[in-house]
Amino acid sequence: MKLGIHAYAWCSEWSNDTLDLIDRVKNLGLDFIELPLMALESFDTEAVSKRLQEVGIEACTSTVLLNDTDITSDDPEIRRKGVDYLKACVKATSDIGATNFSGVIYSKHVKSLPHRPTEKDWNYSAEALREVGEYAATLNINVGIEPVNRYETYLINTGAQALKLKEMIGLDNIKVHLDTYHMNIEEKDFYTATVNAGDDLIHFHLCENDRGIPGTGTVDWDGVFKGLSEINYKGYAALESFVDATDNMNTWVWRQLAPDGDTLVREGITFIKGKMKAYGLGE
Repeated sequence: MKLGIHAYAWCSEWSNDTLDLIDRVKNLGLDFIELPLMALESFDTEAVSKRLQEVGIEACTSTVLLNDTDITSDDPEIRRKGVDYLKACVKATSDIGATNFSGVIYSKHVKSLPHRPTEKDWNYSAEALREVGEYAATLNINVGIEPVNRYETYLINTGAQALKLKEMIGLDNIKVHLDTYHMNIEEKDFYTATVNAGDDLIHFHLCENDRGIPGTGTVDWDGVFKGLSEINYKGYAALESFVDATDNMNTWVWRQLAPDGDTLVREGITFIKGKMKAYGLGE
């Protein structure tokens, strides 16, 4: 298993001014950095690729869809814009030498409806992601569907729903991305959801139930790591704890979740590495 961290642990938006975070992640002894593509217009793929190669770590990317890129919109122009945006994200991922792109890419993040999702919603999402996935396959990119809690999406809340959407899309490079923060709300248990994702699991966000320091809350970490061990997980796993609110997506960080960002990262990494060692997943 490869251990990394999301750039939002230290910054609220990625730019060339935050390239030094790549060095910081390397100095922490981690394998990769997760880079947000929310501000794609200012994402300098050449600078990022160069820094990753110089420092010697890997990267993966992620994003969420917003109002004007909602692939489940009834407006075909918005759906088209969403597909084009996701394909641009895939291209950026390839351009920095990464192989995994994931996130809330199946519908608008924080979209509410007065009713449950319909077959039309599912079909809109599957149709759009099929085009994205086919394009991603030409660049050898995996596309991960990340279930999030009911307050952040109406469509994909559980790993089982992510696997359903993958089946509807029908492509091998469509994968699953789990997140313990959301699993804490939506899954019956962490172990079963992890094992059921199986070979389709390509990314795992390691978050405490309050997005604070892993190991200080209610997440069943033994269930998580038992499941990862049983599926012999070799993919990416990242600490995802937000340092602050951002201008480009909702993080709901209204209070201090740790004494400071460095403490959260340092103690979180120590805890996670301990679990990895205990379950034979790394040092």
